[in-house]
Amino acid sequence: MNKWTASIWCIVVLLAGSGIYHFFQTPIKAKSLPVSVPLTSEVVNYHDDVKPVLAKRCVVCHACYDAPCQLKMGSHSGIERGASKERVYDGERLIEANLTRLFEDGHTLAQWRDKAFFAVNSDTPQMSSNGLSSADYQTAANENLSSSVIAHLLQLKQDTPVKTASETPALLNKEDYPLNINRAYQCPTIDDIDDFKEDYPLWGMPYALPALDKQENALIFNWIAQGGKGSDDVVISEENQQHIMAWEDFLNGNSLKSRLMSRYLFEHLFLVHLHFDAKRPQQFFKLVRSSTAPGQPIKSIHTRRPFDNPGVERVYYRIVPLKQTRVHKSHMPVLLTSDRMDKYEDWFLNDDYEVTSMPSYKPEEASNPFITFAQLPINARYNYMLDEAQNTIMQFIKGPVCRGQMALNVINDHFWVVFSEPDLDLVQNNGEFIQQALQNIELPAEEQSNALPTAWMNYAAMEREYLNAKSEFINTQIKDKLSIDLDLLWNGDGENENMALTIFRHKDAASVVKGLVGDTPQTAWVLTYPLFERIHYLLVAGYDVYGNVGHQLNSRMYMDFLRMEGEFNFLALLPSETRDKIRSKWYRGSVSEVEEFVYKGNTSKLETNIEYKTDNPYQELLDTMKRKFTGTISERHYLNNGFKEKEAIASFNTINSLRGKNISLLPESTIVRVYDKSSDEQHFYTMLRHSAHTNISHLFNEDDRRLPSEDTVTIASGFMTSHPNAFLQVEISDLPDLASRINKMGSEPDYAALLDTYGVRRTNPKFWDYADNMHNYFKDTYPTEFGYLDFNRLENR
Repeated sequence: MNKWTASIWCIVVLLAGSGIYHFFQTPIKAKSLPVSVPLTSEVVNYHDDVKPVLAKRCVVCHACYDAPCQLKMGSHSGIERGASKERVYDGERLIEANLTRLFEDGHTLAQWRDKAFFAVNSDTPQMSSNGLSSADYQTAANENLSSSVIAHLLQLKQDTPVKTASETPALLNKEDYPLNINRAYQCPTIDDIDDFKEDYPLWGMPYALPALDKQENALIFNWIAQGGKGSDDVVISEENQQHIMAWEDFLNGNSLKSRLMSRYLFEHLFLVHLHFDAKRPQQFFKLVRSSTAPGQPIKSIHTRRPFDNPGVERVYYRIVPLKQTRVHKSHMPVLLTSDRMDKYEDWFLNDDYEVTSMPSYKPEEASNPFITFAQLPINARYNYMLDEAQNTIMQFIKGPVCRGQMALNVINDHFWVVFSEPDLDLVQNNGEFIQQALQNIELPAEEQSNALPTAWMNYAAMEREYLNAKSEFINTQIKDKLSIDLDLLWNGDGENENMALTIFRHKDAASVVKGLVGDTPQTAWVLTYPLFERIHYLLVAGYDVYGNVGHQLNSRMYMDFLRMEGEFNFLALLPSETRDKIRSKWYRGSVSEVEEFVYKGNTSKLETNIEYKTDNPYQELLDTMKRKFTGTISERHYLNNGFKEKEAIASFNTINSLRGKNISLLPESTIVRVYDKSSDEQHFYTMLRHSAHTNISHLFNEDDRRLPSEDTVTIASGFMTSHPNAFLQVEISDLPDLASRINKMGSEPDYAALLDTYGVRRTNPKFWDYADNMHNYFKDTYPTEFGYLDFNRLENR
């Protein structure tokens, strides 16, 4: 090749390369988007103006791990990150997924684009603010709007709104609006938005709900037109700064004892929202691991699990502000006070014991708390977990494990939880026995997130061996030394309402509240320290929502054994001759052979010392527990916390007494607004349907084991769900009619008629008025617990 030929080829290559470069660097051509709102040059502020609208209209569906298309709209960073066609919840994947946790696994646009997230507002917005002529401003604004997926979808809803009727709202066509939370999402990019609008003209946002009003719509459009600018910067109050300094100083002591305590606390607090104001907190925070000490800029360490190797010689525990809009399904508040710090110091630091070395981060050791924290006194660990027991259990419920049927059909729809007394000489409080019996027990996290779905056979054998050892210890060491009665249960030290809890399951969601709520739960558990701790490391610290099918199956099956152990502990309080009969009602029909194998390991024959006087010892025990805890037990959800009129209470009690197929027609979770026209007073209640089953022993075919004739219902004051299926509003004088209609329901048309009279369907033109009123009431009445409810499971009936 001569030099002229070579030169020509060089020029061709350079031109081709330039063309290829230009092809990949040229932004996607914006789609034309005629909008019907007036554009203004007045600056729209994201934090003050836009974020509150997004919270009540968009975040109610786009939050947490189950946000459609992973589009989380509770922060500017989430909107800027954009959306993804990949799902977080996938019970069939063969290998673990890449982590995509907001604020943790990516911090720049480039990082998120590398993870296949695409823009929903332009990544390179035209400057449409000061200094532009009116014509140039209009041009830039139109380009920003045309490049925004959000703007296209909002305008699509304005162009083709949900059909509504003023009195009896029309139902949505189920083919036009699929509502199953496991439905296939389309997740359009700006490059295929026109095809999406042509294929799904009814799928504007908010999806299958009424459109935003003109003022809200204009606000969002103008914000996008101006470039969609904003930040998640949080100004921490001076008072909170002082609290943070004090707690970071406490959590980063130099002694080995202090460092081990802080590691334990972090592995139990990494999901919660911390605050320092007991009455009306304005700011919430999170505890993170950092490579930098207090006083230095925080350099967070984010690993797949909280006990994974941090990769630094010394870990520091730092407190950072929560930047996302609070949503109830992931909001777990914990109050940090000087009194609580004194408790931690007394439990973990003042006790006479020694820590000689820091434990390893190897998976086979770090995944087992009985190895990692063997040097910490069991009494200290158990007292810590009891002190905020609702929050600790809430992490099982609100953590990522509890989205989806695979995780949740391992528990019944309605059961009570109480705890063993920490100060008694029980086998569960015996440090020597626990360390010997449980250090060899493996948890699914040891296999990491790519696991074979067969390990649960080994877990079953380990659980049975542990139960056998526990029974042997009881029969030889404790028998005849303790009275088997209600004094074995923790009474909250006479002041702690965490001593008795109620858990509700609503198919693929769940909730936990303080108090023994409902007349007769389907089952009951007694949690001991080793059981409590294993559940936490199974479903919270050790569970990976991004894990493969093997990890998820093993975790679900392992929880079967732990549920049974909690039930065994409760059954021990009943006469021995009735235990099998009661358990057989919980496990009717075809029961898993593995569960039967584990059950045979429960060989303790201790007799209860409780004197029963009726032929229904199960109900008698439940009633006795309620009486025993009177004065300490939480009354948050008692009916008289709302309207106190006798007729209203009687109507609620009528509903609570119902049972059978008519109840099975109700949604699993309903928010009920009751109002009094004469006084303008209102209260909100939660009505939960409890689905009965022959057993919950199997992973699949749950509907085949349904017993609608045994369904029950609980209506109580306040909010007891994050995931409502329906909204009702009833004038107080109509409560007897509501109770009568529910009692007489016999078919789906009967329920539809109930909604025609009292329902606020998702097609109701006043839907957003109801939602705003509900959220405002929630925020005003329960400011610490408040978070926006999730609307992804609202029904179309």
